[in-house]
Amino acid sequence: MDEVAGKTAFVTGGASGIGLGIAEAFVEAGMNVVIADLRPDHIETALGRFVESGAREHVHPIELDVTDREGFARAADEAEGVFGSVHVLCNNAGMGILGPVTLARYDDWDWGLGVLLGGVVNGVQTFVPRLLAHGEGGHIVNTSSMAGVVPIGGAAIYITAKAAVIGLSEALRSELAEAGIGVSAFCPGPVQTNIREGGRTRPERYGDSGYAELERELEARPNSPLWMDPRECGERVLRGIRRDDLYIFTHREFREGADERFRAMLASFPDEPLDRERADAIDFLLSNPIFREALERRSV
Repeated sequence: MDEVAGKTAFVTGGASGIGLGIAEAFVEAGMNVVIADLRPDHIETALGRFVESGAREHVHPIELDVTDREGFARAADEAEGVFGSVHVLCNNAGMGILGPVTLARYDDWDWGLGVLLGGVVNGVQTFVPRLLAHGEGGHIVNTSSMAGVVPIGGAAIYITAKAAVIGLSEALRSELAEAGIGVSAFCPGPVQTNIREGGRTRPERYGDSGYAELERELEARPNSPLWMDPRECGERVLRGIRRDDLYIFTHREFREGADERFRAMLASFPDEPLDRERADAIDFLLSNPIFREALERRSV
């Protein structure tokens, strides 16, 4: 999707942080953007920014809980009613849920996975049929995290979801390529966001938490001035869409960590000659563009 001007994007979590940075980059590139967000206060603040920049007419707000499947469908209908066909979907909504797995309770797992992974699934299930129906191609960006590539301790629920989002994106890419729909896994590092305020949005039905004190501590933690500006994230996402990147990274600083992890994986494969007959038995992998491209690069 090198040409994005005049296209419409639907961005969840689009009224603050990375989502707002993405929305601003899209609007500057000539796109119409639906900012779907759970928090009315964030929507009001975001709209004020677009009024100041003179771009309010290119933005439409929708209050949305990404775990609400019927609400997602209504939001999609509203988006199409305002701007027409949606071409870019950014499944970006999320929150920070940190703490050792030894303290986690089922409500923590259900809430965390419901938003961070289920919200992405709901976006995919809602919009992929619509993208296929209009037949004009498009792009899906699923926000994962650098933690999904270089895991850290004390964040099992968060990392479980973010790693799954990468796998989902890889699978979707191979399935949707022939329809002209690109898919990217967006893996940002530290960014100036309000992710630390996740506890404010925890529904009462998930109140049996082992992380209550940790959520209060996380909210009190200030952002570092060294963390990336959300608008820079938005520009990187826009560039990734235009280049049809499978992975969109933000921070060079994590490259060595990723390299160490992938080297450990490669070193764990059996050190034995390739069994051609066995390899032929799994030739279905060659139908996957990701594996095919990797094999072609290796043979060059």
